[in-house]
Amino acid sequence: MMSHTAELSEDTVRSTLAKVRTPEGVALSVSPALSGVVVTSGKVYLSINIDPAQARAWEDVRIAAENAVKALPGVASALVTLTSERKQAPAAPAAHSHGHGHAHGGAPGGAPAPRGIAVPGVASIIAVASGKGGVGKSTTSINLAIALRDLGLKVGLLDADIYGPSVPRLTGVAQKPETTADGKTMLPLENFGLQLMSIGFLVEEDTPMIWRGPMVMSAISQMLKDVKWGPLDVLVVDMPPGTGDAQLTMAQQVNLAGAVIVSTPQDLALIDARRGVAMFERVNVPILGVVENMAYFVCPHCGGRSDIFGHGGAHAEADKLGVPFLGEIPLHMRIREMSDAGLPILVSDPDSPQAAAYRHVATGVKAALDKATAQTRQAPRIVIE
Repeated sequence: MMSHTAELSEDTVRSTLAKVRTPEGVALSVSPALSGVVVTSGKVYLSINIDPAQARAWEDVRIAAENAVKALPGVASALVTLTSERKQAPAAPAAHSHGHGHAHGGAPGGAPAPRGIAVPGVASIIAVASGKGGVGKSTTSINLAIALRDLGLKVGLLDADIYGPSVPRLTGVAQKPETTADGKTMLPLENFGLQLMSIGFLVEEDTPMIWRGPMVMSAISQMLKDVKWGPLDVLVVDMPPGTGDAQLTMAQQVNLAGAVIVSTPQDLALIDARRGVAMFERVNVPILGVVENMAYFVCPHCGGRSDIFGHGGAHAEADKLGVPFLGEIPLHMRIREMSDAGLPILVSDPDSPQAAAYRHVATGVKAALDKATAQTRQAPRIVIE
């Protein structure tokens, strides 16, 4: 018998997809809609790019393709996702001016148009983002989620960093998620009183994720919509680093209540943080605040403080941009050691000064979230016919 490696290849997958027909009757294997096939370690990922208006017709194709691929020898799991390239909406004709003032786009009555999908079972979604990698965004996300839990909220954590998922390591959770009886919805894993989901629960830790932008967004979308979340007060989303297409699409397509920007104090990181703030503001996502991570180094031997990356840069940048400054987190050995061990500092040492720093940030996030939520509530309108 041939080995799984020899049996399973992209060509084998495409040959199987020749038996699956698109709504137009064309073999999926030669359809231009098939925009990506990735085969790695017995796991197969497909991306089908469609017109959103035809999503219902293509859902049957997606299911057929997934079942066909799962039946192949050597396939441990298969994920087939429907994606769509967002088309730029045509410019609206200029509104007639009545008196002085400016015409505004959006919903009737001057209300902003909805930003994106809501997630069943989740009251509010907040994004934890950074303009660049390596600033401690994931460590901030897990500790922020736990600190919000300690404030009495029901909290979930979605690891949307597809290329470098960290939540499995940070939470010490490694098992695969189960599905509902119909097999269509995943059940989030749980630890520390949090509901958890990550692409890292579905693939091996050392598997490289070589995906195009639409495949990344589709995977994130499925982890939002095809997971039985809730009931949650807040879902914290650990965003991919940067301000590229995946991040912008996420901000546009998901109804985010706000964003937390993580930066370190040095100038280069602050430039990227500035881009992150600008990206969210461009798509009308409120900035809940900026966190200065690795604000200073605390010597584990003498307790002395060193500002090895500078100090106060993120605070000054937040003031300059007119957004809240949520607090600073030290660069401390205990935070790093406990994160690597799957025991965040708020779990392993909840009474430490480092844990208190995260709680301070969480208090600011909750206050900003409450304020943003209150501002988005629509006042009643009296309409005279």
